[in-house]
Amino acid sequence: MTREGRGVELKRTPLYEEHLALGARMVPFAGWEMPVQYAGIIEEHRAVRSGAGVFDVCHMGEFRVFGFGAERTLQSRLTNDLERISELGRAQYTLLCDDDGGIIDDLIVYHTGDLEYLIIANASNTAADLDVLTCDLPEDVEFADESGRTGLIALQGPRALAVLAELSDSDVPSRFRIGEGEVAGIPVLIARTGYTGEDGVELLCHESRTADLWRVLMSVPEVVPCGLGARDTLRLEMGYPLHGSDMDRGVDSVSAGLDWAVGLGKAAFTGREAIAAVKEAGPERRLVGLRVGDGIPRPGFAVLHGGCEVGKVASGTYSPTLETGIATAYVPAALAEPGTALEVVIRSRTVGAVVERPPFVKGTSLPAD
Repeated sequence: MTREGRGVELKRTPLYEEHLALGARMVPFAGWEMPVQYAGIIEEHRAVRSGAGVFDVCHMGEFRVFGFGAERTLQSRLTNDLERISELGRAQYTLLCDDDGGIIDDLIVYHTGDLEYLIIANASNTAADLDVLTCDLPEDVEFADESGRTGLIALQGPRALAVLAELSDSDVPSRFRIGEGEVAGIPVLIARTGYTGEDGVELLCHESRTADLWRVLMSVPEVVPCGLGARDTLRLEMGYPLHGSDMDRGVDSVSAGLDWAVGLGKAAFTGREAIAAVKEAGPERRLVGLRVGDGIPRPGFAVLHGGCEVGKVASGTYSPTLETGIATAYVPAALAEPGTALEVVIRSRTVGAVVERPPFVKGTSLPAD
């Protein structure tokens, strides 16, 4: 569904009416009309850190790639090595890059069948991803865009699995794995992944059952609906990157600190030579975490060293857990060491900041991989 607003046609997820009924504040996001908050960002954030929260992530893209040449084709287009998830049900974080090593998108790939993979893509990049992934497909590969017929809800927090156990007898997969199951009779794929830094699952179902699944989850009194605002503060406390803020086509994986998601040891893939060159020479700039002493850093704010601007805030927010400002920024590699003293200009004030290696918040319910 769509609506017209200020000349821009915004899509609506299957949960749009549910959000309105809960009093959500709706905002445009990546071409969608999405809830930014319900009761409040801090309250929702803390609910996920201490209990259980649900997120509408139906705006994300879902692709199926299958056929005898599926693995070979994805190996040549994605950075990570699919051999690492050769076991059925496993998943991995990976990147889709251009020839210059620029990051078109970051993705999660699930090995869902003998000749099949499921890819979850960022909403703002779905069209670009489709163009790249479907270009010149060999005859032994089939590609299906299932975004329009798939619902996706994230249940996250230290109580998430206990909530799920109240509603489902299905086995819950281990971290970064996926399996089939049912929730209150609704067929789902249960993925042990998320974007909050807490334990939990992401539940995929048919689009027509999405509202039913949401209502079932919301029937548990301790479950709190959460919007994009809390999703952003939660992910930034963990140092999880956001495409379009922390990386884009103008940034390579080494500079972004994502070279762990690049399999330089595998056969050629798009962007490999450019990434390898940066790896060998060393990046000129690196993405770092910043703990800010006073005030709330926002994207675009200047980062200083010795009174001179050396970068700009990429992502920045107030951390409800730490009760201080946190941010990411690209700075010269020589200033990227943890403990380096920098400054951030916040509304004409210059405040101290210290380089810190994320995650900013440690000791969450997230199990070891």
